[in-house]
Amino acid sequence: MTVVTTELLRRLDVSGPRYTSYPTADRFVEAFGEEDYALALQQRRVGSVGKAMPLSLYVHIPFCQSLCYYCACNKIITRHPERAEEYLRYLSREIDLHTAHCGVGQHVSQLHLGGGTPTFLTDEGLHELMAMIRRSFTLVPGGEYSIEVDPRTVDAARLAVLAELGFNRLSFGVQDFDPAVQKAVHRVQPAEQVFSLVQSARDLGFESVNVDLIYGLPRQTPESFDRTLAQVCELRPDRIALYAYAHLPERFKAQRRIITAELPMASAKVSMLARALELFQGDGYVYVGMDHFALPEDSLAVAKRQGRLHRNFQGYSTQPDCDLIGLGVSAIGRIGATYSQNVKTLDEYYDAINQGHLPIARGLALTKDDLVRRAVIMAVMCQGEVLFEPMEEAWLIDFRSYFAAELEQLQELAEQGLVDVREDGIGVTALGWYFVRAVAMVFDRYLQANRNRARFSRII
Repeated sequence: MTVVTTELLRRLDVSGPRYTSYPTADRFVEAFGEEDYALALQQRRVGSVGKAMPLSLYVHIPFCQSLCYYCACNKIITRHPERAEEYLRYLSREIDLHTAHCGVGQHVSQLHLGGGTPTFLTDEGLHELMAMIRRSFTLVPGGEYSIEVDPRTVDAARLAVLAELGFNRLSFGVQDFDPAVQKAVHRVQPAEQVFSLVQSARDLGFESVNVDLIYGLPRQTPESFDRTLAQVCELRPDRIALYAYAHLPERFKAQRRIITAELPMASAKVSMLARALELFQGDGYVYVGMDHFALPEDSLAVAKRQGRLHRNFQGYSTQPDCDLIGLGVSAIGRIGATYSQNVKTLDEYYDAINQGHLPIARGLALTKDDLVRRAVIMAVMCQGEVLFEPMEEAWLIDFRSYFAAELEQLQELAEQGLVDVREDGIGVTALGWYFVRAVAMVFDRYLQANRNRARFSRII
């Protein structure tokens, strides 16, 4: 097991993108609109990619019953379930607008329901949503069909409904088991409840159960987080996602309810991360990368070992690099060499669909340079290696000439033991894998050009 020192964690604790895409979403422009997106869908329909490669689907359910103060997601707080009923009717119409361009029955190998709280939907609502998806798309056997779950909104019977609907992966939002921390972020859920739900999920045969944790929350201490980490190891989920809390109250209104004085110091956050890295790996988890851990037999860990990791807007995936259709308010998609994002408010979303328009707010058509850099950054993020010759053959470039400035910058990371720059390529070291974002950032032309990183979360 590679030892990551707190000193190194502190030194490399800078702001940077998570690279679920390149270019990153802050580069999207309003000049890219509905017509551009519709053209990309049509080109997929008639091209060889649309016939050969399955799709990924993301559906955004924005509703939550209560506000979690740390949340930076696009959400709507309501206790009126009828609002979701109306939303589902518009989702159905948005799906129809898509299939008018890309055709009915396209194969889907990955489906993810996010939010908000997808389990805000009633059982009837979930049945309706899955029926409309299956009516328009073909969910292929062996795909990843996942849903984010707020433990406070489900019981064993509801999990059985999710299994019946075809979901095979669950992601439970835990964040922290400490009652004082839960109270400070307005998300109280007893540990016993989560333990019971995870056991029910196992009994029901779900292929993978993920638990989300956040460090850096108010009232957290290294000692209190140690207790949460020990409980998570006892729970032993298949996957763990460990995120650093980014306190940006000027951007996210909900975070203004957090008492700044109760936030842990930077040194305490680093200590929490270092302890989590040590404990999870000591307990048998594989560090997949970018905050993600998985048991050795989990498909994500297997993909990491076999060099088959991929990365999209939902994070690391075992599914091949494929087009993504985003449905619902604020959802982001990728079709061919384009990215797109839907409008962010319900009023805008409903208005666009009422007028018969795809609700695209902004997007981006990638240039050749964007595509070359995306290939390099994703190779860094997923395989931890960039081989010069395959990149040169694929993109008709001389790698050392094209990336001369970047290779020079990498020397500093090489001196720190994070990368090896060889004659045939670049390799991320075992130590460097913990700071893979810092390696990828070297190849980000936009980031290097403006140096304005305040909009991004910190690496640590």
